[in-house]
Amino acid sequence: MPNGTFLLPAVSPELIIDTMAEGLVVLDTMAAVCLWNKAMTEITGFSAEEMLGQPIFKLKAPGCTSSEKLAKLISDNPANPGCITGCECRMLSKSGEAIPVLVNARTLRDADRNIIGILQTITDFRPVEKLRHEVEMLRHRIDPENNFAGIIGHSRPMQELFRLINLAAGSDASVLVLGESGTGKELAAAAIHHHSCRKEKPFIRVNCGALPESLLESELFGHVKGAFTGAHRDRIGRFEAADGGTIFLDEIGEITPMMQVKLLRVLQEGEFERVGENTTRKIDVRIIAATNLNLMSEVKSGRFREDLYYRLRVFPLTIPPLRSRTEDIPDLIEHFSRNLQEKTGRNIPGILPEALHCCMDYNWPGNVRELQNAVEYAFVVCPENALIAPVHLPDEIRHPHLEPHGEAVAAWGHVPVRGCRADAMKTLSDPALLQQLLLDSSWNKAEAARRLGVSRTLVWKWMKKHDMPLERIP
Repeated sequence: MPNGTFLLPAVSPELIIDTMAEGLVVLDTMAAVCLWNKAMTEITGFSAEEMLGQPIFKLKAPGCTSSEKLAKLISDNPANPGCITGCECRMLSKSGEAIPVLVNARTLRDADRNIIGILQTITDFRPVEKLRHEVEMLRHRIDPENNFAGIIGHSRPMQELFRLINLAAGSDASVLVLGESGTGKELAAAAIHHHSCRKEKPFIRVNCGALPESLLESELFGHVKGAFTGAHRDRIGRFEAADGGTIFLDEIGEITPMMQVKLLRVLQEGEFERVGENTTRKIDVRIIAATNLNLMSEVKSGRFREDLYYRLRVFPLTIPPLRSRTEDIPDLIEHFSRNLQEKTGRNIPGILPEALHCCMDYNWPGNVRELQNAVEYAFVVCPENALIAPVHLPDEIRHPHLEPHGEAVAAWGHVPVRGCRADAMKTLSDPALLQQLLLDSSWNKAEAARRLGVSRTLVWKWMKKHDMPLERIP
């Protein structure tokens, strides 16, 4: 008996072939199927009767390169590798699914060394791919904050965002961060800076919507002593403070036409003057701007300069709303809960499944900021050592049909108006109603304006009229 062989009585080769866990396929020199075992039927759903005589290439999934490699095996030339080992590719099943498989292949030769076919073994790689995905998800769950300066999310939209942040960080182009209020535009801007070559230099934040034009100009560019009443000394602006680093201009859509001209000059020439001074100063600053407005609509309406718009949006970056990445909600709740436990010392060990379902089903018009506020609310009303239950969540989350703006938002910058113009003016003209609206909006004037369906400037003017503080007092 030859070495390496043994005899099993009454066992046919067909039985051995159909008992194999791996798929076994034999192809002729035209890549047509000559043998197709039961494992291949289990993997693909195609029976042997359906596949015999058919070209194997009909199962080629889009983007798979295995067919090109098989073609090389069939060709009788010196470049023929003779085998394919450990090739990960995809094969179309009968249902149309692109199944991940591991392919090994060898050429079959006759006694004269002529190629007469190909022998393939196919291993179903779906369990391995599933395991890889689970490991990746666990990696993000175990340490989600090690990615992009505290931005949390393992969902596909967030993974794409992280990829774009890396690309933006690798250049020095101006970035326009778009997205609804509360999505984390400032976090994205900070991530770009901290992953860029400017990371050792300052990252300066400016909320352009929080200041009137006269104060904003001084805030951005600085002033000299005596430039205006109260200017008792020279003061550098935020652009000078950010020299060599990055400046983040939030609510850029709220700046006036005059400020748009001054900002355009900084972008084009890298120079400016302090308020009350004629000396031109040069700076090297990367600009990242953000807005929750649809700036193209603002351009078309004449409220925003077209040349400035295109200077700012060299690299546009849109932050996905929370409703488009609900699979990140458990991670975010865990993150906020952990921070609140450290901050308050209260032990709230987790959230009940039914409360989590309420959060997953809610539309989150206020996005991540609203989720954070909801967790803070739960920490106030939930008893010590108890799990967060639905009763511990804000009313609008438990009863979304009662929420004044719970309908889905079609796209960033297009939020449904809660009421008519008369209702908006009634709220603005009543100090108590306006104050309550601002409290509900975390004193964010842009958010309050969207809830009313009016401009942020109108909200600011009525706040001034009622002598309300422009910034929330702690």
